[in-house]
Amino acid sequence: MASIYFVGPYKPIICGIADYTEFVTKKLNIFEWGVLTFDLHESSLKLMDKNPVTDGHIWYGIPNGRSITSQLLLDGLKSFNVDLNNSVLWFQHEFGIWPDTQQLVNTLRNLDTAKIITLHTVHFQDKETPFGMKKRQYDLLKLVLPLVDAITVFSRGAYQAVVSAFPQYAGKVHILKHGIHNYPEILELTPREAKFKLHDYLLNQSDISPKAKKRLKKNRIFLDEESVVIGQTGFLVKHKGSKLLFSFKKKLQKIINSKKLASVRIGGIRESRQKPYVEQLKQLYDNNNSYIIEAWLPPDILPVAQRAFDINFYWPDNCTQSGILAHALGAGAITAGRQLEGFGEILSEAGGIVENNYFKLVSKSAQILSNPILYEAIESSALSYSHKHSWEKKALEHVELAQQVLQNRKSRSEKPLKKLSRVEEL
Repeated sequence: MASIYFVGPYKPIICGIADYTEFVTKKLNIFEWGVLTFDLHESSLKLMDKNPVTDGHIWYGIPNGRSITSQLLLDGLKSFNVDLNNSVLWFQHEFGIWPDTQQLVNTLRNLDTAKIITLHTVHFQDKETPFGMKKRQYDLLKLVLPLVDAITVFSRGAYQAVVSAFPQYAGKVHILKHGIHNYPEILELTPREAKFKLHDYLLNQSDISPKAKKRLKKNRIFLDEESVVIGQTGFLVKHKGSKLLFSFKKKLQKIINSKKLASVRIGGIRESRQKPYVEQLKQLYDNNNSYIIEAWLPPDILPVAQRAFDINFYWPDNCTQSGILAHALGAGAITAGRQLEGFGEILSEAGGIVENNYFKLVSKSAQILSNPILYEAIESSALSYSHKHSWEKKALEHVELAQQVLQNRKSRSEKPLKKLSRVEEL
């Protein structure tokens, strides 16, 4: 059986790829696996704390994203007592994590082991290249495709972009959809019960400002039965397009004038340079029935918040896929968002409210809020999608692809790898 050793961020590092790798590895418990990740004392990546995972699966030996070498990774593998002939190095790629592309390419070239890369940020609707990718993504793929056994992408659009640009390597390219969470205990809550639970957490357990607590207590937006809450979660960064949340609520209010609508943006700050943007948001929108709540929601509360919101609104400026959406779908949350890149593809496939025209999204959302049958159908579709793409199934797809790669290498076969059995063909 194939052993998989991931290369990239891992907890307590705070980033989407660290979360992604943790969610996959949690479901690999019956298989051999490990993670080669960054030194918590040398890396500049943001940390939840400096306490390493001590279960024997994690090697914290990479100084930073520019210092990766083949020998460094082999030293990491040696610490696991690895049989290299039955092991796959599985890289998690994002340019912010690996800023020195040439150094990464040199590392791949000097490693005589099975290698797979998951590309987390491949565009397919960009105008920089004829294929829809950004130029630097095209340049990266041109260098790495000859050096690896396989690559995976999250969307059909990204798959088509890559194979259109590099048809000679089509056999190496695979769709491995982003995993979706499963929250049975949260699904037992009605949206109204989720609102009560979120209200209680924000007032009694969170560290949000006293002013925010006072406003929430006074206005009862999560308690009044007639309130409709339009919300958004995730880090407070500019490209998420949070300003549109508040105009979205205003436009909906004009259509649905029989209910009191509120807009709530909850999120933490990943980097200090984002603080001015957050202060600007507060000055412009933190008033009346609109709220900017600066808080990091713990893993057990984030999906509660998403279920509590009558609509989760997302209109990002730039987004190839979304970890936040993976939580929302697993919580059976109603999500309205932009038909953009892989984010829009997933939301569309999951039966969410999706449009590439903002005003049409407003209109469609108003119809959904006014029709309980349609509203329940969207929840049902989201849960069906979450089951189809559960993390358990994603873990098995990782093992399936790793096993194919190793079999091809052992037989010295040049034939294309079979497409993953759990992913529908294009």
